Amino acid sequence: MNGLNTAPSAFPVGETIDRMVSIIEAQGWHLFARIDHAEHARRKGLELRPTELILFGNPEIGTLLMQDRQLAAIDLPMKALAWEDELGQVRVACNSTQWLKQRHGLTDEATIRAIDAVLAKVCASVQ
Repeated sequence: MNGLNTAPSAFPVGETIDRMVSIIEAQGWHLFARIDHAEHARRKGLELRPTELILFGNPEIGTLLMQDRQLAAIDLPMKALAWEDELGQVRVACNSTQWLKQRHGLTDEATIRAIDAVLAKVCASVQ
C-alpha cells in the first residue's frame, strides 16, 4: 500500500506490541494509547483476528513537524499496527515518514530522519 511500511513479525500480536512499546519507551518516547481492536469486537459479539494499534510519539519531536506544517497533526502521534493475517502470519505496519513528508509538504529533514530512526528500531524489534 502506498505510504505504509509493512513487515512480518516473529511473535504473536500481543508480544509484538509489547516489544514495540519497550523500544518506544527506551527511546524516551511516550505511549499515548494501545487499542485492542479484536477485544473490542469480541465485546460486541463480533469476530476479528488479533489486531492491535498503538499511538506513540515524542512531543519534543512531533511538535517540530506541526510547527513546520500544522496540518501534519492529523497524522500524529505516530501509529503502528500489528495484526494476524488470514494465513496466521503476524505483520506490522506504520506510516512511511516519506509519505508524511510528501502528504504535508514537510521541510524539516532532520526531524523526519529522527522519527525514521525510531520507527526502524521499533520495527526491527519484532523481526
